[in-house]
Amino acid sequence: MLPFRIIDRLKFILERQLVKGAGFQLLVVGLFIGLISLVGGLLVVPQGGEFDDPGAAVWWAFLRLTDPGYLGDDIGTWQRIISTLLTILGYVVFMGTLVAILTRWLIAKMAELERGLTPVTLKNHFVVLGWTPQTPPLVAELFGSSGRMQRFLEKHDTQKLRLVVLAQEASAAQLHELMSEPGVGSRAREVILRSGSAIQPDALHRVACLDAAAVIVPSHVYDAGSLVTSDVETVKALLSIAAQARQLSAPLPFVVAEIQDMRKLSVIERAYPGAVEVVAGDVTISRLMVQNVLHPNLSEVYNELLTAGEGSEIFVRGGETAEGLTLAELATQRPHAIVLGLLQPAASKGWRVNLLAPSDTIIRNEDRVVLLAKDYLHTGPDPKAEPLARIERGLAQSFKRNEPGTHRVLVLGWNRRVPSLSAEFGSYSGRKFELDMVSAIPLEERQREIARYGVDLEKINGRLLEADYMVEEDLRKLDPASYDTVMLLSSDRIGTGEEADARAMVGYLQLEDILAESLHRPQIIMELSDPDNRHLLYGHQSEMLISPMILSHVLAQVALRRELRVVLDELFTVGGGEIQFRDPHGYPLPASADFQLLEKIVADRGEIALGVFRSTADERGRHLRMNPPRDQYLDLKEGDRLVVLSCS
Repeated sequence: MLPFRIIDRLKFILERQLVKGAGFQLLVVGLFIGLISLVGGLLVVPQGGEFDDPGAAVWWAFLRLTDPGYLGDDIGTWQRIISTLLTILGYVVFMGTLVAILTRWLIAKMAELERGLTPVTLKNHFVVLGWTPQTPPLVAELFGSSGRMQRFLEKHDTQKLRLVVLAQEASAAQLHELMSEPGVGSRAREVILRSGSAIQPDALHRVACLDAAAVIVPSHVYDAGSLVTSDVETVKALLSIAAQARQLSAPLPFVVAEIQDMRKLSVIERAYPGAVEVVAGDVTISRLMVQNVLHPNLSEVYNELLTAGEGSEIFVRGGETAEGLTLAELATQRPHAIVLGLLQPAASKGWRVNLLAPSDTIIRNEDRVVLLAKDYLHTGPDPKAEPLARIERGLAQSFKRNEPGTHRVLVLGWNRRVPSLSAEFGSYSGRKFELDMVSAIPLEERQREIARYGVDLEKINGRLLEADYMVEEDLRKLDPASYDTVMLLSSDRIGTGEEADARAMVGYLQLEDILAESLHRPQIIMELSDPDNRHLLYGHQSEMLISPMILSHVLAQVALRRELRVVLDELFTVGGGEIQFRDPHGYPLPASADFQLLEKIVADRGEIALGVFRSTADERGRHLRMNPPRDQYLDLKEGDRLVVLSCS
C-alpha cells in the first residue's frame, strides 16, 4: 500500500471544504487571503523603513492584495517586487476567485428558484397535483369559468384565483406551453409552478396543499404493462395528503381525483377520509363514445358542453336561490337559461338526480337546480327582461323507437380505454351490437387486458382482430363500409399524444379514400389525445372527441361545483335523461316557429327543448345551436334536427 503524499492530503482536505457550498468556499478564499497577506508582510519586514511592526507590514500586504491602486506608492526594489506579486495574486485570488464563487452561487440560487422549490404562502387557492396533457386545458377551464369561479371564491372568502401546479420538474417549457394554450395566454404568468411529486411530503408542503380550497389530481400516463399504473399513483397521492393532515392535525382539503378503473372507487374512499369527488376518466370517455354511437352527431354537443370556449354549459345553483318556486315559475324568471331539473338529497348519501322533473315540482332549500346557460350570470334573474310565458310540462314519457337491428361497430386502434368501452357497450341490454376490435398489438396481450377488466366478449358479440389499419391492404380486407360505425382511437402506446394523433389522422385520411369508393358511408368517430390537433381536420366528415379537453373540463367544473359530477353521470349513461336528436316532422310545429313555441310543443310530450342541429354547417363549421334566444325564429330546413332532453 503506497503512503499518502502530503500534497495529496492537503488537496483532498481543500476539496472537501470547497464542495460544501459558497459559504465554505468564501471561508477558504478568506484563509488564503490572510495567509498571502501574512507571508507578504513578513517578507518586507526585514527591509525596515516605513514598517514599525509586523502588523503594519501585514496590513500593507493586504492593501496591495485587495487594491492594485497602491502599487505606485512603493519604494525600493524588493518592496516593489513583493507588491507586484501581491497585486497579481490579488487579481487571481481576491477578484477572480471571489467573483467566480459569488457568480456561481447566484446562478445556482436563481436556478433553484426557477425550479420551484420555494414553498408558497397561500390559502384558499387551487392546487393541481401533476403535469399531464390535461393540465394546460385544465388551467384554461379554471381561468375561463368567470361566473362560477367568482361564486367559488366568494364562498371561500377570497378575491382572486390563485393557481399552483405541481410538476415533476418545473421549467420554462411548461410556462411556454401554458402561454400557447387558448384561454390562458398571458395569464400563464399568474400560474405558480412548483417541482416535486405528489407522494412527497415536502412537495405537498411546497404547494400548501392542506390550505387549498380545492385539490385536483389528474391521472398520469404510464406505459402499458407497468406495475405502477395511473390509479396507483392517484391513491398514493391521496394517502400522502391524508398522512400529512393527520401528522399536522390539519383539516383535509376538498379533492377531485381522476381514476381510470372505476372499480378502484372503494379504494379511493378508503385512502382519503375527507371530501372527495372521483371522476372516472376512461369510463367517462367510453360513455360519451357509446352515446355518440347511439346518437350520431352528439360529439358536437359534448364539444360545446364539455370544453371551454363559446357556447352553453351546465350549471348547478343552490335551492336557496329559488326556494318555494315551482320549476315552471323559475323558468319564467330565467329568460336566458333552460331549467333542466333538480338534484334532491338522497336518503342515504349523495344526490338523487331528477332531470325532467314535473314542472309543478316545488324547489326546496336543500335542493340544487340544474340549468343550461351560456354564462353563470344567466342562471340568475334578469330584472331588465320580460318574464317568459309559463310552460307546464307533465311527467316525462319514454320515446317509442322502432326495434333497432344489430349495430355493427369497427374499432380501429387500441388503448387502455378499450376494455371499459367494451363494457359500456354491454351495459345497453336493449341494443344489439357487433364489436370488431382491430389492432396490431398481439392478440394474447389484448385478450389478457379484456379478461382482467371482466368483459365477456361473447355477450357483446365482440371479436379481437389482428391487423394494422395503417396498411391499406389490411384496412380494405376489413371492409369498413359494411359497418354502421367506425371508431378511430388514439393509441397510448406511442411516445407522445402528437405522434399518436398523427397515426390516427393518417389512418382516417386513408379510411376516407377507401370509403369514397363505396355507396354506403358509416358514421366515423375519431378520438384525439393532443388538444393542439383540434383544428387540423376542420371541415372533414368525422366526429371528433378530444379526451384531455373533455376530462379537463369535467375536473375543473366538478372542483368548482362538486354536484355537477352526478348530473354528467346521469346525462351520459344508460337510463335516465338523455340528450337526443329528433325529426321536427314528429312534432306539430307550424311553418314559422320561434324557440319559445318549440319549448311549449316539446314540453307537451314531457321533454325539454335544448336547441337545433342544422344539416348545413355555418361559417365556423358548426351545426349545433343550443339555447338560442327565445324570440329567434328557427327557420327549419330539410335535414335539420331538434335537440331535446328526454327519457332514454
